Amino acid sequence: MVPAVFSGKWLGESAGKLMSVVSVVVFLLLDFLDTLFCILYGILDEYFEGDASPCYCGERRELIHDGEGKLEGEMSETLYERKNVFREMGFLGFARKRKDSKKRGGGVGVNRWSDCGCESCVSWMKNGDQKLHVIVGENSKAVIEDCWGEPAENVIFLHGFLSSSSFWTETVFPNLSETIHHNYRLFAVDLLGFGRSPKPRDCSYTLNNHVEMIEKSVIIPFQLDSFHLVAHSMGCIIALALAAKYSNSVKSITLVAPPYFGSSKDGESLMVLNKVAGRRLWPPLSFGSSFMSWYEHLGRCVCFLFCRHHRTWEKMLRLLTWKRDLHFTIMDLSRHTHRSAWHTMHNVICGGAKVVDGYLTVLAEAGVKMCVVHGDRDQVVPLECSNNIKMKAPEAGVNVIKNGDHGSVIHGREKEFAGSLERTWASLADIIPTSLECCSENT
Repeated sequence: MVPAVFSGKWLGESAGKLMSVVSVVVFLLLDFLDTLFCILYGILDEYFEGDASPCYCGERRELIHDGEGKLEGEMSETLYERKNVFREMGFLGFARKRKDSKKRGGGVGVNRWSDCGCESCVSWMKNGDQKLHVIVGENSKAVIEDCWGEPAENVIFLHGFLSSSSFWTETVFPNLSETIHHNYRLFAVDLLGFGRSPKPRDCSYTLNNHVEMIEKSVIIPFQLDSFHLVAHSMGCIIALALAAKYSNSVKSITLVAPPYFGSSKDGESLMVLNKVAGRRLWPPLSFGSSFMSWYEHLGRCVCFLFCRHHRTWEKMLRLLTWKRDLHFTIMDLSRHTHRSAWHTMHNVICGGAKVVDGYLTVLAEAGVKMCVVHGDRDQVVPLECSNNIKMKAPEAGVNVIKNGDHGSVIHGREKEFAGSLERTWASLADIIPTSLECCSENT
């Protein structure tokens, strides 16, 4: 009779080998399907739009420009160097070159056939508004001044991947004190390509694209001479880029679950892709990340089914749940296009690995106060990312939240998180408490 300990060990090894075999078969099948859909979408794009849209299945040298004609120095290598067995074999003439060209009626103001055309998604086209959708705090529009004429403080909030400004306005904003609401201007941004912000089809959604749109939509029109930054997940990389560019204006930066894996001399982006979205079947969240990050055309299929028809899915969910208002996280999941999500994932999250070290160095030299918050059970962005920031920027404060995951690091503890923000801002505020009390008495 086999002892239980050996039996359990044998079963564990067998299960591991079986999972490895299944994983090889599944991803081989996905490689094949992505190859077929590359050809299929090329045909459909030609039929509906007059020309096939360029994809990243060819070699890197085939696509030397982004949508705005700039050299592709900002483009992540993960857009091109994702391994696919059938692509490398030149399956079904797959190695043919697909040149970048102008599409019939193409340009910023035209929606793709596979993208949603509802009012929420295309209103920016009709209005000709090439600025981000920005939510300004309820009392922030009426900018008040303290007794010595100093302007109110400013705070810019940046959300993470597949999210929107609601991430902040529905959680943190309601839990900030009246003092903050009356003396701070709060700006929650829908990042380029997400929420109600523009989703141009000829944009590569690079870090510079995101930073420039924040400048154009918030910093310049509201004349921000100084500001604090608060960001979650993917938004942390954009926040670091923005802060490094405005290192003399940023007063503090709070990073929540920042996806920073450190860097090496070569292959930084590929390293991040393998850590954030390695080709794994389990757990399901990891499989979903790998599916949407490795397979450009299969990912477009998912966006076509769910994002393009998000109104239908939302109606069905309301009927099933008997809820008139769905939770904002559900609404935000589909408020993007495949192009905006795909390029932002690769050019910001993966490609950002090449430049984050430089941003951290600039901020450290400028003496910008940096606070990092991370959940110890985060399966999306592991805790090691915040530890990496601490190693690169020793002066940064790291607050590890017990039992917190990628979302619950804020959700469920909104008041506590809002309080920590207030303490950070108060330690650097030009307006001292006595002046606030003086103003409240005089207004």
